[in-house]
Amino acid sequence: MSVVAIYPGTFDPLTLGHLDIIQRSAGLFERLIVAIALNPSKKPLFNLEERVALAKQATANLPNVEVIGFDSLLAQLAAQHRATVLIRGVRSVSDFDYERQLAQANQQLNPQLETIFMTPNEQYAFLSSTIVKEVARHQGNIENFVSAEIHRAVLAKFNAS
Repeated sequence: MSVVAIYPGTFDPLTLGHLDIIQRSAGLFERLIVAIALNPSKKPLFNLEERVALAKQATANLPNVEVIGFDSLLAQLAAQHRATVLIRGVRSVSDFDYERQLAQANQQLNPQLETIFMTPNEQYAFLSSTIVKEVARHQGNIENFVSAEIHRAVLAKFNAS
C-alpha cells in the first residue's frame, strides 16, 4: 500500500527549515505532497503561483515530492489525493498547541487522516517565513535561511518595491 503524506503551509517564503522537513518526510513516505495554501489573510510576499513555482524549484531533486497550490479545507484536499498522513512542522510549545487543535479538527473532518508532528533540525528551530521577510525587508543577510533560488526571489521582491 502506498502511503501519501501532505505537508501543508503557506511557505511565504519556503525556508531551509521547511526544506529540512520536506527532505526528511520524502524519505519516510512513498509520495509527499507539499500543499501550499492560498491564505490571503497573511498578506503574502509572493502570490500562490510564485510560491508553488519556487517550491517546485527547491524540491526538484526529490522525485517523490509533488508541489500543489490549494484553497480548500485540508481534510478535503487529503481525501482528494488519497493522503492518510499530514506532516506538521513544530518549533515550539506554542506551535504544538495550535497544531494539535488543527490535527483534532482535521481528524473530525476526515477520520482516516493522521497527523505527524516533526521538528526541524536544531539549526533551523528559530526560523520562520516571518523572520526571513523581516530580515530581508531591513537589508539583512538571509543566505543561511533560504535556498539560493528563493534568496534571489526574495531580494528581487524587496528591490522592486
